[in-house]
Amino acid sequence: SLMCYVSVGSPAEPIKDFMVQRNMEVLEEYEPGASPDATKIFINGTWVGVHSQPAHLVTLVQELRRRCIISHEVSLVRDIRDREFKIFSDAGRVMRPLFVVNTPDNETGAEEGTLALTKEHCRRLEDDAKYSRKKDDEDYFGWDGL
Repeated sequence: SLMCYVSVGSPAEPIKDFMVQRNMEVLEEYEPGASPDATKIFINGTWVGVHSQPAHLVTLVQELRRRCIISHEVSLVRDIRDREFKIFSDAGRVMRPLFVVNTPDNETGAEEGTLALTKEHCRRLEDDAKYSRKKDDEDYFGWDGL
Protein backbone atom coordinates (compact mmCIF):
# COMPACT_ATOMS: atom_id res chain seq x y z
CA SER A 1 0.00 0.00 0.00
CA LEU A 2 2.97 2.34 0.39
CA MET A 3 3.78 2.13 -3.31
CA CYS A 4 0.26 2.57 -4.69
CA TYR A 5 -1.00 5.57 -6.64
CA VAL A 6 -4.20 6.66 -8.36
CA SER A 7 -4.50 6.62 -12.16
CA VAL A 8 -5.14 9.91 -13.95
CA GLY A 9 -6.63 8.22 -17.00
CA SER A 10 -5.88 8.17 -20.72
CA PRO A 11 -8.19 8.24 -23.76
CA ALA A 12 -9.82 4.93 -24.67
CA GLU A 13 -10.59 5.74 -28.32
CA PRO A 14 -7.01 5.13 -29.62
CA ILE A 15 -7.04 1.73 -27.92
CA LYS A 16 -10.35 0.84 -29.56
CA ASP A 17 -9.06 2.00 -32.96
CA PHE A 18 -5.93 -0.11 -32.49
CA MET A 19 -8.03 -3.18 -31.66
CA VAL A 20 -10.16 -2.68 -34.77
CA GLN A 21 -6.96 -2.53 -36.85
CA ARG A 22 -5.92 -5.84 -35.25
CA ASN A 23 -9.04 -7.67 -36.50
CA MET A 24 -11.34 -6.99 -33.58
CA GLU A 25 -14.88 -7.49 -34.78
CA VAL A 26 -16.92 -4.48 -33.62
CA LEU A 27 -19.92 -5.43 -31.49
CA GLU A 28 -22.42 -3.88 -33.91
CA GLU A 29 -21.14 -6.16 -36.70
CA TYR A 30 -20.69 -9.30 -34.56
CA GLU A 31 -22.66 -12.37 -35.52
CA PRO A 32 -22.55 -14.93 -32.66
CA GLY A 33 -23.23 -17.91 -34.91
CA ALA A 34 -20.19 -17.18 -37.08
CA SER A 35 -17.65 -17.30 -34.24
CA PRO A 36 -19.19 -18.63 -31.02
CA ASP A 37 -15.81 -19.13 -29.30
CA ALA A 38 -14.64 -15.54 -29.78
CA THR A 39 -13.32 -13.62 -26.79
CA LYS A 40 -15.22 -10.51 -25.70
CA ILE A 41 -13.25 -7.26 -25.58
CA PHE A 42 -14.18 -4.71 -22.91
CA ILE A 43 -12.74 -1.20 -22.68
CA ASN A 44 -13.48 0.61 -19.40
CA GLY A 45 -16.35 -1.78 -18.72
CA THR A 46 -18.04 -1.36 -22.11
CA TRP A 47 -18.27 -4.36 -24.44
CA VAL A 48 -16.83 -3.03 -27.71
CA GLY A 49 -16.18 -6.17 -29.76
CA VAL A 50 -14.83 -9.70 -30.03
CA HIS A 51 -11.60 -11.29 -31.23
CA SER A 52 -10.89 -14.82 -32.43
CA GLN A 53 -7.18 -14.90 -31.44
CA PRO A 54 -7.05 -13.44 -27.92
CA ALA A 55 -3.67 -14.89 -26.90
CA HIS A 56 -1.89 -13.09 -29.73
CA LEU A 57 -3.81 -9.87 -29.07
CA VAL A 58 -3.07 -9.86 -25.33
CA THR A 59 0.64 -10.48 -25.93
CA LEU A 60 0.76 -7.67 -28.47
CA VAL A 61 -0.98 -5.16 -26.18
CA GLN A 62 1.27 -6.15 -23.25
CA GLU A 63 4.36 -5.52 -25.39
CA LEU A 64 3.02 -2.10 -26.43
CA ARG A 65 2.48 -1.19 -22.78
CA ARG A 66 5.98 -2.38 -21.83
CA ARG A 67 7.44 -0.18 -24.60
CA CYS A 68 5.39 2.82 -23.33
CA ILE A 69 3.46 3.08 -26.62
CA ILE A 70 0.35 2.50 -24.51
CA SER A 71 0.34 4.28 -21.14
CA HIS A 72 1.73 2.32 -18.19
CA GLU A 73 -1.53 3.15 -16.39
CA VAL A 74 -3.58 0.98 -18.74
CA SER A 75 -4.64 -2.23 -16.97
CA LEU A 76 -4.99 -5.46 -18.95
CA VAL A 77 -6.97 -8.44 -17.64
CA ARG A 78 -7.51 -11.63 -19.62
CA ASP A 79 -10.10 -14.03 -18.22
CA ILE A 80 -9.63 -17.27 -20.15
CA ARG A 81 -12.48 -19.11 -18.45
CA ASP A 82 -15.08 -16.42 -19.25
CA ARG A 83 -13.42 -15.62 -22.62
CA GLU A 84 -13.00 -11.93 -21.82
CA PHE A 85 -10.21 -9.41 -22.32
CA LYS A 86 -10.70 -6.29 -20.22
CA ILE A 87 -8.78 -3.06 -20.76
CA PHE A 88 -9.05 -0.20 -18.27
CA SER A 89 -7.70 3.29 -18.99
CA ASP A 90 -10.04 5.39 -16.85
CA ALA A 91 -9.06 7.72 -14.01
CA GLY A 92 -9.42 6.98 -10.31
CA ARG A 93 -8.16 3.40 -10.18
CA VAL A 94 -5.73 2.48 -7.41
CA MET A 95 -2.57 1.17 -9.07
CA ARG A 96 0.39 -0.80 -7.73
CA PRO A 97 3.77 -1.76 -9.19
CA LEU A 98 3.88 -4.60 -11.68
CA PHE A 99 6.88 -6.90 -11.78
CA VAL A 100 7.51 -8.82 -15.00
CA VAL A 101 8.71 -12.42 -14.64
CA ASN A 102 10.72 -14.05 -17.44
CA THR A 103 9.05 -16.86 -19.38
CA PRO A 104 10.63 -19.80 -21.25
CA ASP A 105 10.23 -18.10 -24.65
CA ASN A 106 12.17 -15.03 -23.51
CA GLU A 107 14.72 -14.06 -26.18
CA THR A 108 17.20 -12.59 -23.69
CA GLY A 109 18.22 -15.99 -22.39
CA ALA A 110 17.20 -15.11 -18.85
CA GLU A 111 16.31 -17.97 -16.55
CA GLU A 112 12.62 -18.83 -16.37
CA GLY A 113 10.81 -17.46 -13.34
CA THR A 114 13.33 -14.71 -12.60
CA LEU A 115 12.46 -11.02 -12.47
CA ALA A 116 13.05 -9.05 -15.65
CA LEU A 117 14.16 -6.16 -13.41
CA THR A 118 17.84 -6.63 -12.58
CA LYS A 119 20.29 -5.04 -10.15
CA GLU A 120 21.91 -3.36 -13.16
CA HIS A 121 18.61 -1.64 -13.99
CA CYS A 122 18.31 -0.39 -10.40
CA ARG A 123 21.91 0.84 -10.41
CA ARG A 124 21.37 2.80 -13.64
CA LEU A 125 18.18 4.39 -12.27
CA GLU A 126 20.03 5.38 -9.09
CA ASP A 127 22.83 6.89 -11.20
CA ASP A 128 20.27 8.99 -13.09
CA ALA A 129 18.98 10.41 -9.80
CA LYS A 130 22.44 10.75 -8.24
CA TYR A 131 23.92 12.69 -11.17
CA SER A 132 20.68 14.59 -11.97
CA ARG A 133 20.65 13.29 -15.52
CA LYS A 134 18.00 14.56 -17.92
CA LYS A 135 16.37 12.77 -20.86
CA ASP A 136 18.66 14.69 -23.24
CA ASP A 137 21.82 13.30 -21.64
CA GLU A 138 23.66 10.54 -23.48
CA ASP A 139 23.96 8.34 -20.37
CA TYR A 140 20.31 8.76 -19.31
CA PHE A 141 18.54 5.43 -18.69
CA GLY A 142 15.23 6.41 -17.02
CA TRP A 143 12.05 4.45 -16.51
CA ASP A 144 11.60 4.12 -20.27
CA GLY A 145 14.90 2.21 -20.36
CA LEU A 146 13.35 -0.57 -18.37
